[in-house]
Amino acid sequence: MVTYRSHSYGISLMAAAALLLLAPAGATFAAEQPWKRHVVWEGGRTNTAVGGDFTGDGLPDVVCTTGGVTRLLIAPTWHSISLDSSNQRNAIHAEVFDVDQDGDLDYIGAQYQPGNVFWLETPAKPLEQKWKVRTVDDQIVGVHGLLKGDVDGDGRQELIANSAQPLGPFPSSAVFLKVPKDPHSAAAWDRFVFAQRDAAGLSHYFGFGDVNGDGLPDIALAAKGGNQAESTADAWFAWWEAPHDPKAGPWTKHLIADHLGGATNIQQADVDGDGRTDFIATRGHGRGVMWFQNVAPTTSNGAPATWKLHEIDPQILEPHSLQVADFDGDGDLDAATCAYGDRVCAWYENDGRGRFTKHVVATDQAAYDLRAVDMDVDGDLDLLVAGQASENVVWFANPRK
Repeated sequence: MVTYRSHSYGISLMAAAALLLLAPAGATFAAEQPWKRHVVWEGGRTNTAVGGDFTGDGLPDVVCTTGGVTRLLIAPTWHSISLDSSNQRNAIHAEVFDVDQDGDLDYIGAQYQPGNVFWLETPAKPLEQKWKVRTVDDQIVGVHGLLKGDVDGDGRQELIANSAQPLGPFPSSAVFLKVPKDPHSAAAWDRFVFAQRDAAGLSHYFGFGDVNGDGLPDIALAAKGGNQAESTADAWFAWWEAPHDPKAGPWTKHLIADHLGGATNIQQADVDGDGRTDFIATRGHGRGVMWFQNVAPTTSNGAPATWKLHEIDPQILEPHSLQVADFDGDGDLDAATCAYGDRVCAWYENDGRGRFTKHVVATDQAAYDLRAVDMDVDGDLDLLVAGQASENVVWFANPRK
């Protein structure tokens, strides 16, 4: 089992109460029900793919970027339309929501370096009219992850993004970006820094949700470390505590664990059903899927929790993606990943108490990005995979009945 430490930045450490182990190291394996594979697109390395009904026909379409071309793949035949062919907008990650509040979904993408976050406005006739490209932010560098969430509680989505490189005006930082009043004419979105130069180590992907029970959504993040990091401590999982006014700050960083090389993904989840927020995480540039149990509750004044690490799948190589959702419909939160090292896509069934069973969805499939989307509109969540080394986009149908 990996060793770890629990402490915070700017807040003193509280002693934690010890609880019994809820899960054994590793995962058990069960007989598999097949997830049917559907090919959406083949022909090039694809770092990110998102699903949503962009055409208004009730079926989820797919937008992906490969070879510098952003494509709309139209369900159910997956006919391809080029939306943007600029190499400067070859997205490493993406999000989707209604940016301009006109009733349809828009696409948001991020270029890693030079930093460039952009959005494509879905026109009234998406299959006939040009999708206009507009800037979200061009000052943050090393944008690896995007995540939507209502950060400031105004009922509208904000965009969470990182400035992972130690470069530019916001080095080793993370921000949330607020849609301006008129996103069609604004030069950029309003930027609010919540991780002020305290996210060194090449951060990757976010989690969003209330960690300390004060009713305010907090933000989690992971950093892989490596050659460009300043020290081995720059490989970590952490969360930032939201202040009463998220736009005014300051946000307080709390370290969950460090010296975990290759850390990439982390998401909030009540894994064991005790009403406290835990975390599910992966080391996408290393090995392992794991969860961190909240064994000492946080308080509204920012006192940190003590976190107990439980291995879910310690051997899986380079699980550079994570989705946390109820895949089997039993009311608790499960996890899914697709590993580009092992070329295995799997989901992990939670028994509601933090004990996980591994189910293999597919082999010989690599991924950089994975999304939980009801692709066949049958009421359960399927898995949409952006195949990086596999050079494809595929989705796997959830066999749950």
